Amino acid sequence: MMKPARVVLLGGTGFVGSAIANRLSEAGVSVLIPTRRRSRAGHVLLLPTVEVVEADIHDPAALERLFAGAAAVVNLVGVLHSRSGTPYGADFARTHVELAEKVVAASRKTGVKTLVHVSALGADANGPSEYQRSKAAGEAAVRAAGNDLAWTILRPSVLFGRDDRFLNLFAKLARLFPVLPLAGADARFQPVYVEDVAEVAWRCLTDGDAAGQTFDVAGPTVYTLRQLVEYVASLTGKRRPIFTLSESLAMFQARLMELAPTPLMSRDNVRSMRADNVTSNAPLPFGLVPTALESVAPAYIANQTLRGRYYPLRCQAHRNQG
Repeated sequence: MMKPARVVLLGGTGFVGSAIANRLSEAGVSVLIPTRRRSRAGHVLLLPTVEVVEADIHDPAALERLFAGAAAVVNLVGVLHSRSGTPYGADFARTHVELAEKVVAASRKTGVKTLVHVSALGADANGPSEYQRSKAAGEAAVRAAGNDLAWTILRPSVLFGRDDRFLNLFAKLARLFPVLPLAGADARFQPVYVEDVAEVAWRCLTDGDAAGQTFDVAGPTVYTLRQLVEYVASLTGKRRPIFTLSESLAMFQARLMELAPTPLMSRDNVRSMRADNVTSNAPLPFGLVPTALESVAPAYIANQTLRGRYYPLRCQAHRNQG
């Protein structure tokens, strides 16, 4: 497959979207990024092949205007929190399911040939959280396109990279508090480098064999959440005792956090951690080699300290695999 001449990147101003926009721009691809507020897109506005426009992507007519003349669409739009509902809340439904349906419909109507839909590792129609169930429903909406669209679904694990909201959050908490109360301490994760996700998305856009496939996207190593938090705390030079919360205490803590304007944690997030966020497949498709967390995280968390490079986390993590 030839590289696409024009790609519409939904969610292109976010953490993963910015990495994909950079990868596409590097390849000389014309990229259109819709956003609610253009003023917040400064980090991608300067990319030479990227155009940023203000648009409501939940409006089917707006999607059709955006998709006109595009060869491919990448849908990265997602939310971590929602009002509750059965089988999932209204915000999850609007963002993960209804938008996916609208993207498929607009792609068909405008002649878009390729769709890369970014879901989440752990998406499951019978999963313990509304987030996981809504992600699975979004995947089902994409698969319903059948052969009318060359779709590929990506399921990334939690992401790390310079501007991530995962490791950076725990680094901030370690600097602020003497003790870290931790929900889901034994939950297992397989963090993936954001640049690896961008490379996988690029391959999906240019490799015809990716059509109709669902790929897990993960890092090389499995860690418990406790191990990750201990490692990040060590990088900050603030080793902190970790107090493991029972699920009942974790749910109480999350309920209080939900009262904040921008919650750090929700009860649905706690439910998500009942299922390990790991893959039994190859961590990356296309024979790509995943980037180790330890080779990247010290550069943006440790601030000139080298101690993180020698932290014996990898040995511990490998003992927790299997």
